[in-house]
Amino acid sequence: MTETLHIRRATPRPETLDREARTVEAVIATTNPVPSRDRRGPVLEVLDPAGFDAADAAGLPVLDNHRKVSVRDTIGTVASARWDGTELVGLLRLSAADDVGPILTRIEDGTLRGVSAGFTVRRWAERTEGDQRIKTAVAWVLREVTLTTTPADPAATIRSSSKEKTMNDTTTTTPAPDEAERQRRQDIRALVRSAGLPGETADDMIDRGADLTEAKAAVYDEMRSRSRPTIRVHGESGEDPTVIRRRQADALSARMAGTAPPDDAKEFTALGLRDLARECVERAGTSTRMMGDDERIRAALTTSDFPEVVSNAMNKVAAQAYEIAQSPLKQVARQRNLSDFKEAKTVRLGNAGQLQELSEDGEITHTSRAEAAEAMSLRTYARQITVSRALMVNDDLGLMGDMTAEFGRAAAQTEAALLAAQITDNLNMADGTPVFDSGRGNVEGSNTALEVAGLTTARQAMRGRTALDGATPIAAVPRYVLVAPDLETQAEQVLAQIQPTTADDVNPFGGRLELLVEPRLPSGAWYVFADPARLPSLQYAYLASAPGVQIQRAESWDTLGLKFRAWLDFGAGWVDWRGVHKLPVA
Repeated sequence: MTETLHIRRATPRPETLDREARTVEAVIATTNPVPSRDRRGPVLEVLDPAGFDAADAAGLPVLDNHRKVSVRDTIGTVASARWDGTELVGLLRLSAADDVGPILTRIEDGTLRGVSAGFTVRRWAERTEGDQRIKTAVAWVLREVTLTTTPADPAATIRSSSKEKTMNDTTTTTPAPDEAERQRRQDIRALVRSAGLPGETADDMIDRGADLTEAKAAVYDEMRSRSRPTIRVHGESGEDPTVIRRRQADALSARMAGTAPPDDAKEFTALGLRDLARECVERAGTSTRMMGDDERIRAALTTSDFPEVVSNAMNKVAAQAYEIAQSPLKQVARQRNLSDFKEAKTVRLGNAGQLQELSEDGEITHTSRAEAAEAMSLRTYARQITVSRALMVNDDLGLMGDMTAEFGRAAAQTEAALLAAQITDNLNMADGTPVFDSGRGNVEGSNTALEVAGLTTARQAMRGRTALDGATPIAAVPRYVLVAPDLETQAEQVLAQIQPTTADDVNPFGGRLELLVEPRLPSGAWYVFADPARLPSLQYAYLASAPGVQIQRAESWDTLGLKFRAWLDFGAGWVDWRGVHKLPVA
């Protein structure tokens, strides 16, 4: 089941920073409603503290701006978490790595204050107040905490050191009047700004002497009164950044492949690579007004989620090309998923024969089972390409799409060649006999034309097959006719459903068999296969954790652009010879 990662912004407590221990407290999330949007439209989301298990929080990763591309993006862990009233407070322990030192310094001097919590919701409870829908997460799990430059949770604020509660000290003190007033004004302005309300709202609250609790209530009432509440998760778009990346990738892949984009991605279909780079950089908080195309591309490659959007789009294009180029040989084969690259054996057990009648004393007799094992293992096949900076500046989406689609086609071609080789090479099986051998009775000894008589010969032979015990009939039922291109027209004529004028003209195979054409097969023979779901003969396998073609963006310092590599973990072999029959032709 796919889980949706929800993101809320909060604020760290720099006053609780312990440089020696490299720890700092942060308000991770709150119970105040946060505007969002689902398939039904605008909604306010609320976290229920009762649905949170603090024991699951310890050890979760602390990330750099939600990035998971490199191990260096994990900058620490969550030491502990607890609810403090309406706030989920966490103790963050940062790594002692050298590249985390500057982050620690930014927290200490107040430059870096934003904290974002990523969580998945297992169960929602929904209610309606007036025209406003409210969804409460009554069962939810914290997945990650990240440090970011753009906090947007209107209910989370920095607590001053004079009134701060630490994880080990519950004593509170009253701040000095001047400090308290400064903090009140700062908190109210931050709250109103994050909620997207005008500055006059904050001025009015401050003039009325409202405290933070009253301000939160007023902001909540204001959000409820809106017919379409503004979504505030991240960035100027008012959308969840993961949603934006997905829509932009959908639009970009559609342009590269020349297909229609999904409805929710149409707003981005007019964007070329240069436009997309500009949007990504500006969404990351950097102005591109004074940048040229080349500078925007370079900034997008290093400071934004532009590489991820491009990578996701290329994955979609490659996957589409891979599916389109699938070999028909996969229809006659059974798929397996292997957990590793070790040699895997497919063990086939013989039939138990028939049940035996009980004797008068009620004794049940034992039966023996024959077995056979065929081996297969995975191999890795890979290629790589570079999308240069010049290609992106030139905005050549057509060439980029062709390069990406070639990845998918190459993977499909690799699979097809390996499957075809299993048929044409006629290697020995585990018993030391080739797959197609006269001793097995699954290959005709003389030329057999592709006509009704030849199909009858193949069907009779397959119907007469027996199991491993040599006695139990298995009655293999023909399902597919596999031919090389030179026999395609002849096969179509033989398998066509025609309206007979006499009983002798009836085609017994019309509509019963499916024709498959594989150009990698040489002329000189045709094959009849049983349905692999009932009697598998040929098989192929993927690595369970990475089925099909895989495309990954490769980090590289020696290339001005993006490097991509595609690989395929694939293997092919035989399960049994009983479900296939070979018929040579002149």
